[in-house]
Amino acid sequence: MSQFRARPPAVPTVLLDDAMVRVTRWDFEPGADTGHHVHGLGYVVVPMTDCDFLIEDEAGARRVPTKAGAVYRREAGVAHNVVNGGDTPMSFIEIEYK
Repeated sequence: MSQFRARPPAVPTVLLDDAMVRVTRWDFEPGADTGHHVHGLGYVVVPMTDCDFLIEDEAGARRVPTKAGAVYRREAGVAHNVVNGGDTPMSFIEIEYK
């Protein structure tokens, strides 16, 4: 795999990691991405800003505009790349439950 990335990386900041949960703040400049990953744990996302998600997965790419505070949940096993498809910075909190 190449060491070079076409997009800037999103910046994760772990806020809490204990026996129950891992809480991470994700900050994205326009065009930044997480890189493709598979979630090993179920999780809840709390958008801190309006987010213009571009989700890339095995089904293709789709835009998912999400308002600040519009909480959603996913099960373990989700495989995707999350991209800031907008032209302003975006942030969300991810809460993984163990």
